[in-house]
Amino acid sequence: LADPAAAGITDVPVSYGSVSLEDLKADMEDTKEVLKQLEKFPYDQLNEEQQLTYEVLKEYVNTALLSDGLELYDQPLAPTIGIQAQLPVILAEYVFYSKEDIDTYLSLLSSIDEYFGEIGEFERAKADAGLFISDTSADNIITSCETYLINPDDNFITRTFDERLNAVKGLTEEEKAAYRAEHVKILGEDFVPAYQGLIQTLTDLKGKGKNTEGMWGYPDGKAYYEYLVHAVTGMSYSSVDDLKKAIEEKMVMDTAAIVSILHENPEAVSKVDGYSFSFTEPEDIIVNLQEQITDDFPSLPECRYTIKDIPTALELSLSPAFYILPPLDRYEDNLIYINRNERFQDDPLYPTLAHEGYPGHLYQTVYFIDKNPSRLRHLLSFGSYTEGWATYVEFQSYLFDNGLDSELQKLLMHNRSVLLGLHAYLDLQINYYGWSREDTASFLEQYYSITSEDTVNEIFQTMVENPANYLEYYVGYLEISSMRQRAENGLGDKFSPEKFHKFILDMGPAPFTVIRPYFTQWLDGEKSS
Repeated sequence: LADPAAAGITDVPVSYGSVSLEDLKADMEDTKEVLKQLEKFPYDQLNEEQQLTYEVLKEYVNTALLSDGLELYDQPLAPTIGIQAQLPVILAEYVFYSKEDIDTYLSLLSSIDEYFGEIGEFERAKADAGLFISDTSADNIITSCETYLINPDDNFITRTFDERLNAVKGLTEEEKAAYRAEHVKILGEDFVPAYQGLIQTLTDLKGKGKNTEGMWGYPDGKAYYEYLVHAVTGMSYSSVDDLKKAIEEKMVMDTAAIVSILHENPEAVSKVDGYSFSFTEPEDIIVNLQEQITDDFPSLPECRYTIKDIPTALELSLSPAFYILPPLDRYEDNLIYINRNERFQDDPLYPTLAHEGYPGHLYQTVYFIDKNPSRLRHLLSFGSYTEGWATYVEFQSYLFDNGLDSELQKLLMHNRSVLLGLHAYLDLQINYYGWSREDTASFLEQYYSITSEDTVNEIFQTMVENPANYLEYYVGYLEISSMRQRAENGLGDKFSPEKFHKFILDMGPAPFTVIRPYFTQWLDGEKSS
């Protein structure tokens, strides 16, 4: 919230929260109490919106309870998506609406060493329980941490601090100078030492992690991974086995589509090299995407956006692009970061900005905030709904009027779908079904002619370090795509992309176990009308 007081929130604790084992266990007990309280509500007496919130919250809580007793399996650190990699960017974009916001930010910044110290203790507890990561994973996280051993006087955080400071009205030059001095001091005395301490902890613990395989290699690793799958995807599939089957079927369908295109026109494969979208600059792409979606997507209220390049020093530690959520009461302000590192040069900006901007994350976020649902809904995270939608529209953007011929559009879309499906499939095989590095290499060579040892090692290690991460994207896309296919088959010429998209967006972030029954009702209603 940009203005918490307007929402009746005046006493705001300045804290990152806790990651200690004791607090995680206490939180689990609190979660059990929440479920008891929730079940006391008379469901039949709730209105439709309240019933939906009830179902979403109950599913969220029940899923959380699957991790009871498995708290030490949590992984707050990871090379790219871990807290240590993401938190500095969030701090660098902490918006100042008032003088109080500056004070809150500085307080948060100064406590990062304590917070990371707590994470370090959590990692020691994992090591004592025989659950620490491998030396390779530890080295990769250490490399990520070294990115943030910055010069306190001149770095990406100080530069954004000056920009944010100058935007606050009513500050004197003396006050600004004092804030700048305090900021540099905190970076030198708290921020950098926080990363030095984390590096030292991980270095000390190297050698204690004996499992070099996926999550299944830990004592209760399969049980925890199964929890992760449900928590991350909210899937409507009844088991991991059923999910794997659905992934395989979708990959076969996409592969068959590629084969069909190439059979009809063998020369189409030559178009894949050197193709270019008609719009290549971020601002032009966003404007074009806004124009492209007017027919098939509901309208959006007026909002603004800023596009920034990820600082060069952080390019190797962060994703190809990401969107930062705006305050609920200032949804007009949106921010997208783009990673210009050469390792992402094969990721075209057009579909990337469809994923992050319109009609992806920015669009779905503003749409849901504007719908003004229960504020509780904003506290509950359902990554597969959010990332699944963004992935679905990213793939749809290949079919927009974007400068590519229709044959190439379909070829690229199905190819991207197969690649993401492959990563999701390997995620399952390596973390749940027990595939070794050798199994992975054999599969990739047999089916995809991938023989590079470095490529195999990179893929394998990525799955080990980010369990269920690719499922978050692919399973949501799979669920939404299958619902659309069912709607198209059931409605024929009466199918309306806009109505289907409106249904998905109106539901808002939720597990697909909740969305599916509502979808059946919606589809039946569309048929009868």
